[in-house]
Amino acid sequence: MDWLKLKNRGVESLKKYKYILLVVMAGIFLMALPEKKAEQPKAPQAAAVSEPGLQESLSKILSKIEGAGKVEVLLTEAEGRKTLYQMDEDRSAGETTTDRKQKTVLVTNSAREETGLIRQVNPPTYQGAVILCQGGDNARIQLAIVEAVASVTGLSTDKITVLKMK
Repeated sequence: MDWLKLKNRGVESLKKYKYILLVVMAGIFLMALPEKKAEQPKAPQAAAVSEPGLQESLSKILSKIEGAGKVEVLLTEAEGRKTLYQMDEDRSAGETTTDRKQKTVLVTNSAREETGLIRQVNPPTYQGAVILCQGGDNARIQLAIVEAVASVTGLSTDKITVLKMK
C-alpha cells in the first residue's frame, strides 16, 4: 500500500470518528487520574476524657479503700456512648437484585413530638485510666485499685496506672 493512501485513509477515519476518539481519550485520561481512596481509619488521636460523673464516683469509692487516702481518677474514652435505634426494613426482590430500605421507627409522645425508638444504649469504651492516690506506693493498695477500676470500666489491668500523689 502506498503511504499517501494510508495517510488519507487515516485522516478520513479521524474526521469520521473524531467524537468517539475524543470520548475514548477523555475516558483514558480519567482512568489515569489517581484514585481518591476511601477515608482511611485515622491513627488513634488523643482520647476524649470521660464524663466527670463516673470519675467522681470512682474517686469517692476508691478513697474508701484502706490506706488509699485522697484519690483522683482520669478516664479516657476510645469511643463514646452509642444509642442504637429500632429500624424497620423493607425488602423488595427483583430478578437479579434485592433492594433494602431501612427506616427508623418513630414514637410520638403526648406533645406530638416524634423521637426514635431506642433499641439499645451501648456504654462508652474506655481506652485507659490514670489514678493518683496518697497510698499509691503500696503494692497492695495499687492491686486493689487496679482490680476495682478494671471491674467498673472493663479495661484490662495493663491499661490502668496507679501513681502516688504528692
